[in-house]
Amino acid sequence: MTAITTQHASVAWIALDAAERFAPRPALTSPRGDRITYAELGTAVREIAGGLAELGIAPGDHVAILCSTRPEWTLADYGILAAGATVVPIYPTNSPEECAYVLQHSESVAVFCEDAEQLAKIQRVRDSCPALTTFILMEGEAEGTIPVAELRRMGAEGPADVVEHRLAGVEPSDVATIVYTSGTTGPPKGCVTTHGNLRTTAAIYERELQLGEDLSMYLYLPLAHSLARIAQAVALQVGGTLAFWGGDPKKIVEEVAQAEPTHFPSVPRVYEKIHTAVLSGVAEQSHAKRALFAWALEVGRRSAARRRSGATASRLDRVRHSVADRLVLSKVRSVFGGRLQLALTGAAPIGREILEFFDACGVLVLEGYGMSESCAAGTLNTPRAVRLGTVGRPLDGTEVAIAPDGEVLMRGPHVFAGYHRDANATSETVRDGWLHSGDLGELDADGFLTITGRKKDLIITSSGKNISPDMIESMLRETRWISQAIIYGDRRSYVVALLTLDPDELPKLAAEAGTQADPVQMADDPRVREIVERDVLAVNERLARVEQIKRFGILERDLSQAEGELTPTLKVKRALVYRAYADRFARLYED
Repeated sequence: MTAITTQHASVAWIALDAAERFAPRPALTSPRGDRITYAELGTAVREIAGGLAELGIAPGDHVAILCSTRPEWTLADYGILAAGATVVPIYPTNSPEECAYVLQHSESVAVFCEDAEQLAKIQRVRDSCPALTTFILMEGEAEGTIPVAELRRMGAEGPADVVEHRLAGVEPSDVATIVYTSGTTGPPKGCVTTHGNLRTTAAIYERELQLGEDLSMYLYLPLAHSLARIAQAVALQVGGTLAFWGGDPKKIVEEVAQAEPTHFPSVPRVYEKIHTAVLSGVAEQSHAKRALFAWALEVGRRSAARRRSGATASRLDRVRHSVADRLVLSKVRSVFGGRLQLALTGAAPIGREILEFFDACGVLVLEGYGMSESCAAGTLNTPRAVRLGTVGRPLDGTEVAIAPDGEVLMRGPHVFAGYHRDANATSETVRDGWLHSGDLGELDADGFLTITGRKKDLIITSSGKNISPDMIESMLRETRWISQAIIYGDRRSYVVALLTLDPDELPKLAAEAGTQADPVQMADDPRVREIVERDVLAVNERLARVEQIKRFGILERDLSQAEGELTPTLKVKRALVYRAYADRFARLYED
């Protein structure tokens, strides 16, 4: 067998090299009972690659994966790459029509389906996907499909050197994956990401975050998303353990505590919900316990500030922090299992107050910024360079600039190769080597980037004032009762908002208002409105007058992925919500 070295260009070598270096260690685990060692990972990747070759999948062919985040996704991902093919991820929450779009546009010839439910989506649209000829089923059996176990058997019995032959000619500029955007601003576009993009980005993350083989990462983010794919690659690259979720969104926080990870990549909504749950629990305690919590949090904040500045704590300060930590702060950390070294957040804005809250409790949440077109992050706060409220400084080898109109521009080895089958969109997005992000931002004197909004989301009032809704919405989501907020006001004289109530806090809100915990009834209940209005007014006090919310409405249900209102990373599809609730927004401007 050809010796495996880190000089190989293919992303597949991350898994295959790790399989030899870390053979007996656990690579993939899950609450379902999975425990796959690195040696078993390497065997599975080779067998899947060999099986694909036996089926006639050629180097450069496009193979899709329609599956939730679980160990089988990782095995299929690296197996496809080891066969020299290109991976096309599909979000497991996609509708049959959305799946068809990705399969058609990518011209995928094969698809890995998680189970009968996902397979049914493909069967509904298969006639509209003429290139699609091979269906591989991860769980169970069905007519016209190949079970993964059979695929692996075919690979095990095939030529032993197929992987080496397939990957010997892979160049850094070859396409590794086509990642489709979640479509917040229109039809999804296929971001062509090369082996060089992924390998370079994973190496930068490992170096910047000072990651080692003691890493244990809880992963629930959809692996169709760039951040999750990079997190997966980095964890395997250093010999860490990927602890997958069990599949139930309601059990994420519970599973994090059970998994006791050292690292946790997530989206802001999860941190917001944990923050709300903690403060909600404190609010129900006695006056003495609320005062103790406030004191401990302030001690934690002062301690974090000293640590960040490099100042030395006095003996009295150390005693205070020890007491505060034992009585309060450690209990917040225990939500994450007690071993957390750092957490990552991206994909959407997160309030600075939330970051400062967790920092005071000893949970370092590092915010970064990037997009599918930049192979996840282009900037990142790191343990050595943190400035809360910013998205960090450019990663090594990355350049960031601000255009005259405030748009964030990026250039570096992580920038994608363009959009699949869309030269016009590529030329509009990448000009003179610079990736035009569509986001607005500011760089401070030390190179830390702050995102101030999105160009396409910018609200211009009738008086000509520019308002970015993202941070206002983030501030509203920080409050106890509000789950989602959608700001509106383009070409209007003032700003309004539609709000949704947090389902987890609904019973407590109903009890405080003296009403039934029925979201439909509560949306029109004046007692509920009065309580929510307090939070809106508190947020208004932090805003400039032109940004303040003059009127708001409460929707009868939370926004959801099922209704197409949220992306898989829980970002609001603003244009869709504006259209769906146009009459509700209009009523907020009636006298």
